[in-house]
Amino acid sequence: MPADVPGIHHVTAIASDPSENLDFYTRTLGLRLVKRSVNQDDVSVYHLFYADYEGTPGTSMTFFPYEGAQAGRVGTGQVSTTAFLIPSDSVEYWRDRLADAGVETDDPRERFGDTVVPFRDPDGLPLELVARDDAPAGHPPEGPVPEEHAIRGFFGVTLSLDSAEPTADLLRTMGLRETESDRTRRRFEANGELGYAVDILEDPQAPRGQPGAGTVHHVAFQVTDEDQSAWRDVLMDHGLRPTEIIDRKWFESVYARTKGGVLFEFATKSPGYTVDEDLDELGERLVLPEWLEGQRDEIEAGLPDLSTDRPTE
Repeated sequence: MPADVPGIHHVTAIASDPSENLDFYTRTLGLRLVKRSVNQDDVSVYHLFYADYEGTPGTSMTFFPYEGAQAGRVGTGQVSTTAFLIPSDSVEYWRDRLADAGVETDDPRERFGDTVVPFRDPDGLPLELVARDDAPAGHPPEGPVPEEHAIRGFFGVTLSLDSAEPTADLLRTMGLRETESDRTRRRFEANGELGYAVDILEDPQAPRGQPGAGTVHHVAFQVTDEDQSAWRDVLMDHGLRPTEIIDRKWFESVYARTKGGVLFEFATKSPGYTVDEDLDELGERLVLPEWLEGQRDEIEAGLPDLSTDRPTE
């Protein structure tokens, strides 16, 4: 068996307006744009990566912003909520910050002993801030959010499913342990310090999710280079149909749609976002993998303007 998965590598969602998306995740949430590229399967669309200062796996929220995209519907067969980790004493800071930015939030709630602040991004993507005493110091970017209150990375994701057990079985195979449950929610935890929580909500009566702006495209989990091929074998053993190993330049990936309908990716930690840009210059220009460089002029001409000025308060 390959080594247990330590947690989430990244989460990729669909947005509409790329400038609005950039502004929200850098200026409002204080994340760093660490990679400005294109969707390698549709080069007419940006692929924008937001993370901590170093682009650490477990901190990277990425988007395909399709201009004018129709809104999707969050429902079963999807990642229905993405949760970020913040320090336990930062709840009021974030409630005030989001209110000042005109972001509608729900009242804080308690879940399995943690304080959770639900809110949505400009496309209606469901997000949460989870406050915990054990939030790591991490490598927050310089910018509009003070370091002591900065988002540390992912806490985890919630999967909405009409039938939980096939996905729960896969999570157990990945090394996650079921640690908490209540009437509607089961929590599985990996052993990493970021992106370690995967919650399952089972509701066979809920509407099926529809892709579009404001929905998650896929969730990626961290694996080692050495284990990538073995994880592909594990997925086949579970009756899934994984892709071949795909070179994404900054990591290698295997994708498989789970029996619950959620698209999982197994992504390597290396080589990372600094393979083609210096650390201090991440996100400042459009970068393309070498197999797309011959199309640069055509690609750039088809993309909307996007200012990447670093955000300040």
